[in-house]
Formats: sequence, structure tokens, C-alpha cells
Amino acid sequence: MELLKINTAGSVDDGKSTLIGRFLYDSNALTIEQEELVRQKTKEKGLEDLDFSVVTDGLIAEREQGITIDVAHIYFSSDTRKFIIADSPGHVEYTRNMVTGASNSDVSIILIDARKGLLEQTHRHYFISRLLRLESVVFCVNKMDLVDYDQDVFLKIAAEINRMVNEFDITNQNISIIPISSLKGDNIVFESSNMDWYKGNTLSTVLHAFQKNGQVSNDFRMDVQQVYHVQNLEFVDYRSYAGRINSGKLKLGDKVFVLPSGKSSEVIEIRKFTSVLEEASAGDSVQVRLKDDIDISRGMLLVKEENEALFEKEITAKIVWLNESKASTSVKYHIQANSRTAICKIQEMIHLIKPEAPQEKFPCENIHLNDIALVKLKIANAIYLDKYANNKANGAFIIVDSQTNNTVAVGFVE
Repeated sequence: MELLKINTAGSVDDGKSTLIGRFLYDSNALTIEQEELVRQKTKEKGLEDLDFSVVTDGLIAEREQGITIDVAHIYFSSDTRKFIIADSPGHVEYTRNMVTGASNSDVSIILIDARKGLLEQTHRHYFISRLLRLESVVFCVNKMDLVDYDQDVFLKIAAEINRMVNEFDITNQNISIIPISSLKGDNIVFESSNMDWYKGNTLSTVLHAFQKNGQVSNDFRMDVQQVYHVQNLEFVDYRSYAGRINSGKLKLGDKVFVLPSGKSSEVIEIRKFTSVLEEASAGDSVQVRLKDDIDISRGMLLVKEENEALFEKEITAKIVWLNESKASTSVKYHIQANSRTAICKIQEMIHLIKPEAPQEKFPCENIHLNDIALVKLKIANAIYLDKYANNKANGAFIIVDSQTNNTVAVGFVE
């Protein structure tokens, strides 16, 4: 079964945890122990409706405060599909956690409280989904039961969503807008009898119908993560290079180049665990043997053709700042992309990007926690990055504070 990775986002108290709990409950995906916990916590709180938020709000601090702080990952499957749901926190202070949760997702579910409409965090979370180039975004207008399932309320919010979406030039994202009630179960798995005016799909139908568009780069990129040199009766003078294929395909007989040396050789074996393959593709973790003995070590990159852009030492990128300490142009940081690292500096803070006004350029003197900015980076030695728009797997990176080893930013090459 195909795996679908989902991120949930929204402002505080929009009902993300309740939505996930309800989705699992109505899909018969909760364990007996989880159902008992839901009933127990509901009884303790004196609530009329089942409190599904306890399914994902696992931290004691979260349950006491009634908010999500950490990113919770929920694994389950239906008859036709496997799911991983990342329940990201909604508060602005935890935007960095939302970036983390969404960075490896296919679909983003953004919740909106029907009583409040679009908030600053709605714009921020949708902007991040665009920044990460997620294939599909589902807007769930939640708590429709608290506005008497009013169609006009939903249509007004849907119009606001469409205006926000239309502010972006790129239109290669699938957008769905669904009126729901997580608490009552309307349009989550089952169609709502309370909103017979809505003729669209339920959330479950949308998620089960999602098809990955397969728009991945054909450029072959493989990070060398480990070198195996084996000498025994079965493998004599065996040397292979292990890593994960980030993009593209590799076949026996292909000619590959090793960066940074630029030396080339022919692929004579592709091995995955104990299997010997004729071909491997993006996502596969493999060992590759080459015809010639080339000096290769961890942090090098295998490609099929040399590209001058990969050797750029000055890159322009959008970054999301994740650290309490502001960014500095005088500090030396470490930049890391997959297994490749280098020393870098922020050469120029070009401008800030406000999610609520994505087309405007705001002057930038400092970059603070949760800020999104366009910057120019100077790298001590090239780490062979592609544009994120062309190759998501080889166009993203993190910036690490060399003094504290804290990850201070995530970036996307422009």
C-alpha cells in the first residue's frame, strides 16, 4: 500500500488533535487502550462529547495546558492506504516545529475555526506549505457545529482562502476546502447530514484519493554516507559506496562523476541488503561498486553529469529562522545538506517575507525567531546544491551554530 505523509497545522485551539483523534476513531484505527483512555479523560473532564485530543497530546504539559507543544507522529493504515500524520503545534512560538513536521509531508491539512476565520497563523502555515512545495493542501473549516452549520459562514471563509491562495504566482498545488466538525464527526470520515448543502468530498475521501504527481527531478544525486572495504572469503578486495539516492535513477553500466574531484567511472554493481539490482531509484538506500578505484569518502556526491551550478559558493536562499538568538552576518555557521557540510556566513539579509503579504519585500536588518527571509550565503566550499524548485531532495539545507551545535535555520535554495 502507498504511504501518505500528512501534516496538520492551524492556530491554537482550532482542533487539530481532536480532528486526528476523530479520524482515527471513525476509521476504526484506535486500539482498545486508546479508546478507553478517550472515555476516561472525557469522564474526568465532565464533557458530553468524546475528547479525542488525548490520542495525540501525549506530553503531560500539553494535556495540562490543552495545547500541542511537540510534533506528534501517528502511524496507522486503512484497507487501502498507510498514513503518517504529523500533528504540529499551532502557536506562533512553535512555528519551527510546524516547519519540521511539514518538511517531509505530501499533504498539509490546515484547520480554520469557523468562528474566527483566517488568522495570521493561517497565512503563515499556508506560506510554509508553499515554501516546502507540498503537493496538496486541504483547508478544513472546523467547528461548524458552533456556527449552526451556516453555509454563508463557510462560503465567506472559503472566499478568503481563495484570495489568499491567489496571491501566489505558482498554481501547481491541489487545494480542497471542506466544512467539518471534528467534535461531532461531520465530513471527517462520514458525510454530514447537518450540511446537506455541501456536495464535496469528506476529508477521508480526499486523503484516500490523493495521488502523488511524481514531479521529482530526473537528475541523479546520491550522497556517499559510508565506504565499505571488505576482505573475506566471499568478498575479495570488495569496495563499495553506500548512501541514499536523493533523486533520479541509477543503472548498471551508467557513467557517474564524483564531486568534488570530478573523476568518473562505470557502475558495475548495485546492491541493496543481500540483493543485487539492475536499477535503483530515488529513495533507495544502496551500495554502489565502481569499475575504477577512486578516492571517495563520506560527504562526496555521485552525479551523472557535471553541472557548474553545483559548484556555486554563493547562494541565494529563503530561510526560516529557528533560534531564539537573532541571525548575524558576522558569525560563522555550519551549513549541512544531507551528509555534506561546510562553513558559511550570511553575507546579506536581502529582505523579510511576511506570509500575510508574500509579494511584498520588507526591509531586513535583523532576522529573529520564526522570521522568514531571503538571504545571500557565502560558503567556504561548495556543497553541490540544486535549486529547491528543481530538486527538493537536493535543494534544502540546515544552518547550525558552530558554538552550540543548535540548528538555527532551515533553508531552500533559490
